[in-house]
Parts: sequence; C-alpha cells; structure tokens
Amino acid sequence: MRRIYLIPGAIIALMVLTGVPAWMRSEAPQTPRSANADVVLPGESVVVQGVVPPSTTLDALLRNQGLGDNVAPVIEAASKVFDPRRLRSRQPFELERSFDGGFRRFEYEIDSEASLRVRVAAGSPGMLTAEVLPIPVTLRHASAAAEVTREASSLFAAMKAAGEGDELAIAMATILSGEIDFNSEVQLGDRLAVAFERRQREGRPSTYGEISAAEFSMSEEGRTVRAIRFTTPDGRAGYYDEQGRSLKRIFLKSPLKFEPRVTSGFSMRRMHPVLHTSRAHRGVDYGAPTGAPVVAVASGTVMSATYDGSNGRMVRLRHGSGYQTYYLHLSRFAPGIRAGGRVDQGDVIGYVGSSGLSTGPHLHFGLTKNGAFVNPIAEHRNMPPGEPIPELSMTAFRAVRDQALAELAAAARGVSRAKTPS
Repeated sequence: MRRIYLIPGAIIALMVLTGVPAWMRSEAPQTPRSANADVVLPGESVVVQGVVPPSTTLDALLRNQGLGDNVAPVIEAASKVFDPRRLRSRQPFELERSFDGGFRRFEYEIDSEASLRVRVAAGSPGMLTAEVLPIPVTLRHASAAAEVTREASSLFAAMKAAGEGDELAIAMATILSGEIDFNSEVQLGDRLAVAFERRQREGRPSTYGEISAAEFSMSEEGRTVRAIRFTTPDGRAGYYDEQGRSLKRIFLKSPLKFEPRVTSGFSMRRMHPVLHTSRAHRGVDYGAPTGAPVVAVASGTVMSATYDGSNGRMVRLRHGSGYQTYYLHLSRFAPGIRAGGRVDQGDVIGYVGSSGLSTGPHLHFGLTKNGAFVNPIAEHRNMPPGEPIPELSMTAFRAVRDQALAELAAAARGVSRAKTPS
C-alpha cells in the first residue's frame, strides 16, 4: 500500500514534465473485470488524506479523488448509516483506492465523537459495508483559574491568558448567564476558576467536555457566584449554587454572549442620537459588532418578526408571567423565526445590526411586564432563584459540592502562587 497526501499544483506540474515516479506506477498484472466487479482491483493502492473543502458534496469529493464510476455504490452504502447532506467542510477524511480508481476504503470524521467508515466487505469483493464508529476519547479532569487584568480585560481574554480556548469561556458564561451579565459587569480584579473535562484524542487537538464546577468573584461587589454540576435521581443534569438552588432562572441577564457593552441604559428622558429630541429610552442598548448572535432570554412564543423605519428589524417574544421581550435593529432574523413559532431560552433569534433609526451596530433590548416597560437589569435582580434540589438528594449533592469547591480552591491557589514573586 502506498500512502500519499494531497499534492500541491506545482509538484503535479513537475511530474507532468518529468514523468510519474516509479513508486506511483502500479506493476500489478491487469486482470479483466466483469461489469459487476468494478469496486476492487488487485495490486497496489494509494491512501489520500485531506479535509473536506468548502461547498462540496460527498459525490464531488469522491470523484475529485479519482473514484469515477465507483462513486455511486460508495454513496449508496454510506447513505444507510449517514446522511450525505451532513458532510461538513474542514472535517478530515481518508480514502484508499487502487491507482486506476478501484475503491477500497473511505473514512470521514463526522464530529469529535464519531466517524463514518465505508469499506469492502470481507470475503465479498463486490459488496460494501458502512458503519458509524465512536472515536476513542480519553477524558482527563482539568482546572483553570485567571484574573481579569488590564492586559486580559474580559472573560475571553482572561481564559486565554490561562491557556484555555474561547469554547471554555463561552460554556462558563452560558452556565452563569442567569447571575452575571458578562457583557457589562466584568471589572478589573475579578477572578474566575473552572473545573472541567478535557477530551483527548490521538493525533487530534483536545476539546472540552462538561464543566463540573465554576466560580466568578466580582471584586467591586464583593460577590462570588458558584455553579456546581449535579445530576438528580431522575437523570437530569443541571447547575446549582452552594445551597442547591438551580442557576437556570426564568430570564438570562443578557441577550448577547460575545463581549458587547451597555451603551445606553433604561431612562425616561434621553437625548435621541438621531432625532436629537428628549424622549424615553425604554430599554437597554448593547454595543456589539454586526452579525453577533442575539438569543432569547427566556423560552416563549414569537409574537412578531417585523421591519419598520424606526425599530428596523425587530423580534417580539411572549413569555410566561406577563412578560414580553423586544429585540430591535437586527441585521437579519435567524432561520425559522416567524410569528407563532416557539423558542427556547438561549436559542438564536437574530443578529446584531443597525437597521431602522440607528447610528451604528447595536441591539436595543426591551422588556415589558403586564404591558408596561420595565428596566431589564433591575427586573432581573428581583426575580426569584431557581428551583432547589429535592431534599432527599441534598446529602449526595453536598458531597459533590464539597469536592467541586476543593478543586476550584486548588486552581485559584495555583494562580495566586504564580503571581507571588519568588
């Protein structure tokens, strides 16, 4: 078997001028084929490794690697266990074939947990088998801690300074989003610690698994918010504070995830930046880049997704307990957002823009309670905490909590030692 990688065009041009190297020429005797025996040929084979290019199909991918008329049976076999329309760009693949296009094996990494394998059936050269296989993963328990500084002035930057990726910062922000608005409340001197699973695979970069515990200490307020992952006897996993109260509130603190800032707060008298008149500003403006995803702060029903010259593209949602939320000046709506549809808390409903009366990309977020506009930030503070863990499960929860808090404390001490001069 010969193993090659995708060859740059300059090398291919040189081969055309100088001739194909001997190691790429099959010396196996040519054997006559019947019409039904065109899948496998004897002799040398070549293995091509690469990644799926953008905007391609499984058919085009296989034809571009020289399978020719042998593509159809491969796709037919693969379709029994995998939808070819789910092929994603930049995912790795490996193809083994003979030099004249006979198929032998195709493997494609569906995601970080599973791969597709299509190959010739053992003992049956004219048949193909396909299966989806789990990718072996080793779980390692890890922890990280960091401080928000002038050099690392956001949750994302602080996490990066600790040697971790944006995915971990996003996961942590999602867990604590009912208690902390990471768009506006992060200050210099704030500290964070997180205990999590690191998913390791041979030959591939590690990824993140579940967060088992997280804490964020707000230096200015003197407040620390902690989250402990716990699975109740009915099999539902969630995040709870030290007293066992759920951190999943009715409303998230912010409809944005990616480091925007509050540019204008709730006010009954504000100078409008476009109209230059004093008028009420019944909501909160978040400055954010065009295209930043906007999420529903609570589960509910889409009342409208409209456009007008003042509000621009606007989504209005109805929630329980008499609440409605408004999301204005969007650049576009998310797919499927239309009147009468249902959304869950955290679902993307649109993207930041500057439509309507707007001086730049931002999101205007409004909240009404029983028909009257209220300050979203103040209203969130008055909302009750989440449902607690059942009393019968509190002993098991306390054991999990104490272990988690010990891990967070150990991670935080490591940061403190690193900052202490020797």
